[in-house]
Amino acid sequence: MALSPIERQLIAATQAGLPLLKNPFEALGAVLGISEAEVLTELAQMQAKGLIRRIGAVPNHYRLGYLANGMTVWDVDDALVDELGERIGSLSCVSHCYRRPRRLPAWRYNLFAMVHGHARDEVEQHAAEIRSLLGSACRADEILYSSAILKKTGLRLKD
Repeated sequence: MALSPIERQLIAATQAGLPLLKNPFEALGAVLGISEAEVLTELAQMQAKGLIRRIGAVPNHYRLGYLANGMTVWDVDDALVDELGERIGSLSCVSHCYRRPRRLPAWRYNLFAMVHGHARDEVEQHAAEIRSLLGSACRADEILYSSAILKKTGLRLKD
């Protein structure tokens, strides 16, 4: 799909992230010579076309002091996984939560929740809270700790 000139300009202007200002879209518009409303309209159209999925903050948890980051994985009753996933995803200790297909017999887990803590014991406390919330719908769980920071970037233009 070919990009329009304004789409290309928006991508180029946001590759390094949005400006950390009260009105980032207004500032972006000023750089591009268009209004804040036009920036928002263009971004919405890019999202509708599938060029971008979402606009959101991507924090570096390590720089914020969260040195223990664990993907908690849960074997949850399929009939309850969506409802329980919504509840888990709303917890302040969870940055993202989603359902994934099981890969039996090797992988039994169908609910994933990324939990951040300053130390592993904090992550384990949060996992215990989640386990309690899941109750008897949860049959098994594990915590998979991060060992490296993976790519955390948005849309990029190729040179």
